[in-house]
Amino acid sequence: MGRDLLRFATAGSVDDGKSTLVGRLLYDTKSVLADQIEAVHRASVDKGLATPDLSLLVDGLRAEREQGITIDVAYRYFATDKRTFVLADTPGHVQYTRNTVTGASTAELAILLVDARKGVIEQTKRHAAVLALLGVPRLVLAVNKIDLVDYDEGTFEVIAKEFTHHATTLGYAGGSVVAIPVSALVGDNVVEHSANTPWYAGPTLLDHLETVPVEPDPHEAPFRFPVQYVIRPRTPEFPDYRGYAGQVAAGTVRPGDEVVVQPAGVRTTVTRIDTPDGELLEAVAGRSVTLILADDIDISRGDLIASATEPPELTDELPATLAWLADKPLRAGARVLVKSGAKTVQAMVTELRTRFDEQKLSTHDNPEALALNEIGQVSLRLAEQLPVDRYTSHGRTGAFLVIDPADGTTLAAGLVGAPLPLLDKV
Repeated sequence: MGRDLLRFATAGSVDDGKSTLVGRLLYDTKSVLADQIEAVHRASVDKGLATPDLSLLVDGLRAEREQGITIDVAYRYFATDKRTFVLADTPGHVQYTRNTVTGASTAELAILLVDARKGVIEQTKRHAAVLALLGVPRLVLAVNKIDLVDYDEGTFEVIAKEFTHHATTLGYAGGSVVAIPVSALVGDNVVEHSANTPWYAGPTLLDHLETVPVEPDPHEAPFRFPVQYVIRPRTPEFPDYRGYAGQVAAGTVRPGDEVVVQPAGVRTTVTRIDTPDGELLEAVAGRSVTLILADDIDISRGDLIASATEPPELTDELPATLAWLADKPLRAGARVLVKSGAKTVQAMVTELRTRFDEQKLSTHDNPEALALNEIGQVSLRLAEQLPVDRYTSHGRTGAFLVIDPADGTTLAAGLVGAPLPLLDKV
């Protein structure tokens, strides 16, 4: 069995040191090539720095380096002997909340950075609220630049206590939040324990990333298979072949399993699992395969093949949370397209129920509109029924896109039934 996989995201305010922390992780785990390290050393010398600027390992675009900011989501892949990692490094500017949504949408853990000199600020609380909304189950508070406060234990304890209290109000239980004092620049408690913090007995950041439980296991979830393509060769070699191609979104499927085809609701049995390399005895989440079914059923692109014992809900009334990504505000009555898996249906926004106010860290009932980067709960009426799951239970089949029917642009990322953070209402 291969190493397990942890998807995690980083977030924090501008200049808290996210890029340097990620660069330190890559550098100290020897996850970068020698020529990349050499290029960083040369660039650092050119900038007059005495130590390597490890943020250059992350800020790959020249324009970003010149501005000193990262303006999109940068995905990084690395591995240790214990685990493989996919990291989404998101920007810190408040106007890039939509990128935080993108980076954190598949994360099982998020690292929030705070500057030890500044402590928990409003943007830290905003990021934590968005992460709670997206159902990210675990948080790490990296109290960075601990060297600039002389490795003071009291400063760390005050910041850790304040953040843990805020996370608790968002629904995080005690063991799901961990605070670690680090210096990304020097390397304190990132990969190796630091002698400068003898008062800290917890894990290093890498220790925690390598040992934190990865849950839930998508292989153990109820089976979900959005049909991407129907294969019917109609050749002399395959006169009666009918296969349904796609990627297993969740769960595991084996020949002999009983499944239900949604939205028709017809039950049948999987008889074979085909791939270009031959038949499989089972297919797990993330595997692209072609399913052969026992019965001749009218199935088309966009249909969902699912576990017969734990099927998704069929509905044409969709309560959802939207992260609005478009310049044009969303208002009740708007007509849109909803794309779930490979299926696209017409829909109308019947109600704007609640809007999350990032600036005030509060929620408003019955707002007039949702603007760019805002998050809110809405009700959608669909032109036809869709099989959906709650996002907090099934991320792949509980997420959807909202599309402009006029030009096909993406307007919002949607989460089925996801609650907004528990904050004071205005």
